[in-house]
Amino acid sequence: MTDEFAQLGLQPELVQTVSDLGYITPTPIQSQIIPLMLEGRDVIGHAQTGTGKTAAFVLPILQTMERGQCGIQALVLAPTRELAMQVAKAANEYGRCLNVRVLAVYGGQPYSPQINRLRQGVDIVVGTPGRLLDLIEKGELDLSHVNTVVIDEADEMLSMGFIEDIEEILKSIPSERQTALFSATIPPKISSIAKKYMHSPQSVVIESKHLTVDAIDHRYCLVNKEAEKLAVLTRIFEVEIITSALIFVRTRVGTSDLVNELMGRGFPAEALNEDLNQQTREQVLNRFRRNQTTVLVATDVAARGLDIDDISHVFNYDLPEDPELY
Repeated sequence: MTDEFAQLGLQPELVQTVSDLGYITPTPIQSQIIPLMLEGRDVIGHAQTGTGKTAAFVLPILQTMERGQCGIQALVLAPTRELAMQVAKAANEYGRCLNVRVLAVYGGQPYSPQINRLRQGVDIVVGTPGRLLDLIEKGELDLSHVNTVVIDEADEMLSMGFIEDIEEILKSIPSERQTALFSATIPPKISSIAKKYMHSPQSVVIESKHLTVDAIDHRYCLVNKEAEKLAVLTRIFEVEIITSALIFVRTRVGTSDLVNELMGRGFPAEALNEDLNQQTREQVLNRFRRNQTTVLVATDVAARGLDIDDISHVFNYDLPEDPELY
């Protein structure tokens, strides 16, 4: 059992679970957010993917839940289906000793299985704004008992046009609640949401100096013309041992175009973009994880929140506009 997590105020069952999962030392955001949330404070976390923020809000939610209470007690809003699934998985893992009931809801799936689960009773709901709002409008998602709301990756929500949906969802939740907001940046619209819907929030800023893994070998190739990029990429595939590659492009059309070019050159590739329904996306990801496909070409939005091990090469075919996305 790790004393460092216990010192944050977590109960023994959760500390033991964290230890069993192999975690020894809390990350900076966990050390600061967990005690604040256990006190019932509203918090704004300036943090990015890879800082351990999921555990920072999931563990306090699990500890403060009232056992046996009817109704949904916590709601987590996520910008993508993959992130919603990832957060729900984490909540199930951390809460396995508590028999917590977690449900992820997102578009691209039939309504009936999600509605049936809601009717059976759920403690924590993790979902994308569009599907959450649909379920509310259908009268199938009752948020009247929610006491904790988490808005994860708020800046991504803003860029994807979800802010109005988020405001509608927040209006369906009792005003006497705890709200936690996490965002890599805090643009004016996010600040406005915080002022309107949060109560004297405590800000926690986590520096993002070391978000890229030190062991990664970073290289760049200078090309004189846009048209030369494909030739350079093809040459790299020909001369290097590439067991699996993730290639980032800016647009959905770009993913399909590059996949066609790579396939025509004999490199098995598939696209991951926002046009795919959930079943197709999961099939694409499973083929990539099983090495049935060597190359995954994705937009940064579609790939956000993915957890894939053992990728030998990552290419930024199109440079991201925001350096932090790199």
